Amino acid sequence: MPARAPIASRQSRWFLPAVLAFCCAGPATSAQTQPTAPKPTGTVPARDLSQPQAQPSLTIDSDPILSPDPAEKAAAAETTPTTPSASSTAQPGDKTLKKEGSGYVFRADVDEVLLPCTVVDDQGRLITDLTRGDFQVWEDNVHQTVASFQHRDVPVSLGILVDNSGSMRDKRAAINDAALHLVKASNSADAAFVVNFSDRAFIDQDFTSDVNLLEKGLSHIDTRGGTALYDAVVASANQMSRHAKQQKQVLLIITDGGDNASRLTLTQAIRRVQALDGPVVYTIGLLYEDLSKEEAARARSDLQTLSLETGGVAYFPRSLKDVDEIAAQVASDIRNQYTIGYHSTKASALGGYRTVRVEAKGPKRGQLTVRTRKGYFPKQPQQPQTASAAPQPQQEQPQQPAQH
Repeated sequence: MPARAPIASRQSRWFLPAVLAFCCAGPATSAQTQPTAPKPTGTVPARDLSQPQAQPSLTIDSDPILSPDPAEKAAAAETTPTTPSASSTAQPGDKTLKKEGSGYVFRADVDEVLLPCTVVDDQGRLITDLTRGDFQVWEDNVHQTVASFQHRDVPVSLGILVDNSGSMRDKRAAINDAALHLVKASNSADAAFVVNFSDRAFIDQDFTSDVNLLEKGLSHIDTRGGTALYDAVVASANQMSRHAKQQKQVLLIITDGGDNASRLTLTQAIRRVQALDGPVVYTIGLLYEDLSKEEAARARSDLQTLSLETGGVAYFPRSLKDVDEIAAQVASDIRNQYTIGYHSTKASALGGYRTVRVEAKGPKRGQLTVRTRKGYFPKQPQQPQTASAAPQPQQEQPQQPAQH
């Protein structure tokens, strides 16, 4: 593939590596990413991405992709506390609104479990006027006390993942337009990045609120190779965990087929997103042509599972004409979510996957459905490495990418 020229000042097209292994035993998860050399100021030297790279542990806090602007990255870490708005409630020690730039970001204590929740009625209409007392939360079927509650249009970190495989060639113009319409319909303080993926995932625009830069990132169309969707999801979730300024995080995936090139499985991808306390995933599956009945059914099931497990929605339009309307629905969905926080009655040191269930009841609302993630892995305190440390459990090796 020929090298691309930078799409913006100090911004090159970077290969976005995914986690390639997971522990099979024990409650903790571990994974590995491709490291990058420190990025000098000025022009960015070319990198031979075909050469193998060393694989450090993800327990080391290192960025899978260096920020294009170190000054912006440093500024993102600076926050100042302020008073919560009238539309949010918090217990002492639970949560505060932090000012970042020109907006406010919802920040939780490290031990607090945060659940972005969307509530709809039996007609699929958004319900936006519920109160804290209308929600009940269970973890592993044990009732939890809601410690914090918020319902306001807070900025989000958004990852836009677009299938760049060969079958998408004739669809990209309409897809790009819909993605940009979603950004324009979202909170103006949102920060988004663009990932184009085929058998590899490339970040063609890092976090920005500039619609013009996002448009340039979406314009990098190769339409070749297979579809390594699961790898792209994990790589993007890692990107979120390292660089996102906003607590609330969303991935939007647009594809016209099932995964046929990932090293990771669907289960591994979902597990990694959950282990990172990761983003809500919305998917748009263009499965109406060029697929056998069996292929379409498998792709539909996988996209539904990925969205359901993370609290998002899977959409399956019948034509490209429907994608723009779906993008508007996703934007509305994101801007009308509730954020519920609780402190688990089970110690985080116990580890293990925890299932989560949230219910809502409103006066004269009938049957309500709450969409949120189905579970999570508690964050574990970092343990110092010692010479006498026990050997790590054997890691599950990923499958090799399928040939396209």
